Amino acid sequence: MLNNVVSVVIPAFNEEKTIGRVIEETIQVMESLGLPYEIIVVDDGSEDRTWEEASKYKVTVLSNGRNRGKGYALRKGFQHASGDIIVTMDADGSHKPKEIPELLNALIEGADIAAGSRFLGKNENHTSKLHVFGNYLINLTIMALTRKTITDSQTGLRALKRDFLQKISLESEGYEIETEITVKGLKNGFVLKEIPISCNRRRNGVSRLCALYQGPKILKTILKHAIKPK
Repeated sequence: MLNNVVSVVIPAFNEEKTIGRVIEETIQVMESLGLPYEIIVVDDGSEDRTWEEASKYKVTVLSNGRNRGKGYALRKGFQHASGDIIVTMDADGSHKPKEIPELLNALIEGADIAAGSRFLGKNENHTSKLHVFGNYLINLTIMALTRKTITDSQTGLRALKRDFLQKISLESEGYEIETEITVKGLKNGFVLKEIPISCNRRRNGVSRLCALYQGPKILKTILKHAIKPK
């Protein structure tokens, strides 16, 4: 496991002010680990200089051409990833790359999915109250249908084994991709371990995740994949 390539997939939409720093911090962490790695940035049809900023670094930059959604961007990144371990991370600076090693350790210890949880431990957490409440309701629904405990079903910081991704079929286009990964992992018998993480205040702009709009789509995703998980 320690010799496997780690692919870090970062979906990005209009994050020109943060993507460079996110890449730099990720490179520093991966270099310190001494593991073979690659970083893949998927530009989801940005209207700013996200592509140009990401291209300044020795990373792979892919483009969706137009805004297709976070799920589409992640799935594209997975298709191009060469690693046996795949880490997903947001481009807005809310995640701390220095917490990646703990996710990798969870996979080394036997987990198939390591999900960073903003609601475990006492780490710094700047998640808005609306998002906390929405996440709580989604977690309750997932637990009721899977009979498995989950504290942060919507986290964007994860580490996944390629074997897991090869055994399921992801189809989500938008933010519901996180729910689909969580439900399919729990319902299909994969080992999902949650790791306490921090959540920084967004460094630029505002979150594009609208609870009122995404809520019904996420609920539909839960019901669909809890009944027919694969």
